[in-house]
Amino acid sequence: MSLNTFGHLFRVTTWGESHGPALGATVDGCPPGIVLAPAMIQHWLDRRKPGQNRFTTQRREPDEVRILSGVYEGRTTGTPIQLMIENTDQRSKDYGDIARTFRPGHADLTYWLKYGIRDPRGGGRSSARETAARVAAGSVAREALKALAPGVKITGYMVQMGRLRADRDRFDPEEVERNPFWCPDAAAAAIWAEHLDELRKSGNSVGAVVEVVASGVPAGLGAPIYGKLDSDLAAAMMSINAVKGVEIGAGMAAAELTGVENADEIFMGNDGRPRFSSNHAGGVLGGISTGQDVVVRFAVKPTSSILTPRKSITLAGEEAEVVTKGRHDPCVGIRAVPVGEAMMACVILDHLLLHRGQVGDGGGRIG
Repeated sequence: MSLNTFGHLFRVTTWGESHGPALGATVDGCPPGIVLAPAMIQHWLDRRKPGQNRFTTQRREPDEVRILSGVYEGRTTGTPIQLMIENTDQRSKDYGDIARTFRPGHADLTYWLKYGIRDPRGGGRSSARETAARVAAGSVAREALKALAPGVKITGYMVQMGRLRADRDRFDPEEVERNPFWCPDAAAAAIWAEHLDELRKSGNSVGAVVEVVASGVPAGLGAPIYGKLDSDLAAAMMSINAVKGVEIGAGMAAAELTGVENADEIFMGNDGRPRFSSNHAGGVLGGISTGQDVVVRFAVKPTSSILTPRKSITLAGEEAEVVTKGRHDPCVGIRAVPVGEAMMACVILDHLLLHRGQVGDGGGRIG
């Protein structure tokens, strides 16, 4: 299967299946001399790993990462970094009943129509298990950003579960790490917990919206037309399993605004840098970063692995009723938060390297 690599200069190739012996990532293009140790990667993997509370899949994976190449005496060498995470808690028998039946809402049907073969164990390559490799690669990107652009900070959180939205007037950054939903609104998180418990017990699931913000991003990253920062961010987020929509800044809501409302007015700051009255653009104008926060949101569909029977067909073309057994997330958006952060880190680093290669320390000055 081709097209398992993303990025321009900072390139990530993920490999492995949900129920294979291991999965991982090959990271190529990381600058040399970056301090990197397994514990640095493990910190971010632990935020994503399954089985940490009743609201996520109860599959128990330690997600312990091994660095097989590209690091010598605790620093990157500039050569490919191979990261491996072993699978230890597979239950392939849970998928025996659907080996010849296509699950509604899954990639079973399309994989079969395209390749004529598929791995039914947990979805194989299409499983959200693949995102562990992205988080590992994103951890490498974070460490490189610390060295090259120490002011960059990347934070993700859930802003919506189903029809239930967080209240931005109650936004508390400290609350994000205090509840299992990465929600900045404590009151909303309590309501979400009750709602998800009801859905989980009834064999159902729900979607979510995740917001990822990169602050401290230097101005000038990205390029016009085909190398836009926001187009690469949109592609990166859309590539995450179960994501069905991406928006930058005001996103779809920009269609409801007038030109007067939408235009972010520009002023001169006391530090000699431009300042903006608002950030409807999400930190990107003409595909190039403005120096404001880069804001991305993505919508995650409800997981289709539910106990409620759904109609489908078999490989023989016969009608069937599907009940997906096994251990699944009732709201896959919860564990998508660290994945979105990882993809943001990879794209920002990639464009930082591209910018350095083309422009270096150049660029226009104001005043």
